[in-house]
Amino acid sequence: MSVMPTRVDLGAVTPADRARLTTRQAIPDPAILASATGIVADVASEGDAAVRRHGARFGGSLADGGIAVPLDAIQRSTEHISLDVLSALRDAIANVETVHRPQRPTPDLVTPAEGVVVERVWSPLSSVGVYVPGGRALYPSSLIMGVVPAQIAGVHDIVVATPANDDGEVDPVVLATASILGIGTIYAMGGAQAVAALAYGTATVGRVDKVVGPGGPYVTAAKLAVYGVCGVDLPAGPSEAAVIADTNADARIVAADVMCQAEHGAESAIALIVTDASFADAVLGEIETALPSLSRSNTIEAALSKHGIVAIAASIAEAAEFADDWAPEHLSIHTDDARRVADLIPSAASVFVGHWTPEAAGDYATGANHVLPTGGLARSYGPLGVDDFGSWRQVQTLDRAGLERLAPTIRSLALTEGFTAHAYSIGVRLDGDS
Repeated sequence: MSVMPTRVDLGAVTPADRARLTTRQAIPDPAILASATGIVADVASEGDAAVRRHGARFGGSLADGGIAVPLDAIQRSTEHISLDVLSALRDAIANVETVHRPQRPTPDLVTPAEGVVVERVWSPLSSVGVYVPGGRALYPSSLIMGVVPAQIAGVHDIVVATPANDDGEVDPVVLATASILGIGTIYAMGGAQAVAALAYGTATVGRVDKVVGPGGPYVTAAKLAVYGVCGVDLPAGPSEAAVIADTNADARIVAADVMCQAEHGAESAIALIVTDASFADAVLGEIETALPSLSRSNTIEAALSKHGIVAIAASIAEAAEFADDWAPEHLSIHTDDARRVADLIPSAASVFVGHWTPEAAGDYATGANHVLPTGGLARSYGPLGVDDFGSWRQVQTLDRAGLERLAPTIRSLALTEGFTAHAYSIGVRLDGDS
């Protein structure tokens, strides 16, 4: 058998082994982080020249060395796309809009004491850069996932960065998707230099308030390097998935869901969690059967062999507990009462319930967002959403009576902390002195 994931009996693993099995690397290794940080510093000091230099070194630039894709190339791109692809893009966009529109935050107002009003008001960001992986791959779906929530949020200036392919061209499907979405600014640049250019700005690239979107290790490392200069969505590493199945599941369909995220890259992490060892063997057998017919079979095989886990649980409850510890980006559940099992696993970013819910549906068509936390960060982050494209502010309004009610508390705590000017600011209002 060519696919050889690590196999473990969950009842026999030690706490240390369990921690090792559930710990993954969402943050790039130190060497990549150092290299990306150097690229970011180059772009910050040299601007376009550094973007072009690193683009020539790592790929992603236009054939003529330019950075901005001509507007007419974006606008004409739909002429070169088949009608069925255009229809699929429009359908996907419509579904993402439908799912994300209710997410727009609404303000709230509370009165903790008479004469005291505290509001929370949400406002969209002014500008956002959406990073879309590209080059040898093609991700118009990621463009949709980044742009549509930003538009619903009300972001005024949305730009896209995506690397050109080996021929020095941005794929026409990506350009057509941007055209349908009404995006007129696309920069042909990739990796750390793209994130840095969006964060710092150059003569060609406008500086943005926030950079969002999935990417490889250098993109992730660059996001960490620019955090503080501008906002970023979340650090996310290679794609990953966990699949829980009982013996009533269809082994062929479980195998399909195992392979779905594995084909993203050889570094993808996959966990198959089952309640019966023979069923795990059946799933692996179905994978072996299917691999020769799949275009990325070598990638799938490498991912499962290098980063695959087959975990044998004594019960669905134990399987769910392990999945929650693993905190997957994608989680497919093939069990009796799958919806109930889903509720047992809060630490999963995107959950696919039952036989008829493939992960591919979420990647392309349900309208759920596929920009997701990886590496266990689903414990503390969620999917990209409309609220990621804005910020909250607090607005506080007191009248005299309200300040009088709060004055004893304010003065007591201010003096306890040694801040006499804080206390003075109360007295000067109420008493005319301190």
